[in-house]
Amino acid sequence: MYLSEVSIYTDGACSGNPGPGGWACILRYEGHEKELSGGEESTTNNRMELLALINALKALKRKCKLTIYSDSQYVINGITKGWAQSWKENNWIKKDKKKALNPELWDELLTLLSEHEYEFVWVKGHDGHPENERCDKMAVEESKKY
Repeated sequence: MYLSEVSIYTDGACSGNPGPGGWACILRYEGHEKELSGGEESTTNNRMELLALINALKALKRKCKLTIYSDSQYVINGITKGWAQSWKENNWIKKDKKKALNPELWDELLTLLSEHEYEFVWVKGHDGHPENERCDKMAVEESKKY
């Protein structure tokens, strides 16, 4: 079965941590592009990073082959190193016996990702990567609404 190849770019922003925050994503497929963004009045940067990817994945209508670009080590390592899956299997308790943060978002992300083939690409934030800079700008604009 042929899978559509989609590039996803994400970023989250927060003014204060916690504080007003925003998330943004760009989905690109065969020359088409879709931008999504949103925010919350009181949140954290990590929640915004997770929501950026969750909302990108929710916009997909079928199984795809994804290349996900993010500057968030929290999100990338949480998935690629198996941390989130391990936390879930241990009732959202980490190896240090502390509660994992954002379990409802991690659970939703794991479910959404399970429907796709994917790879993560880490990009250095605020380093001139065009899509990362665009996502950052959109996320900051969203955070300013609160």
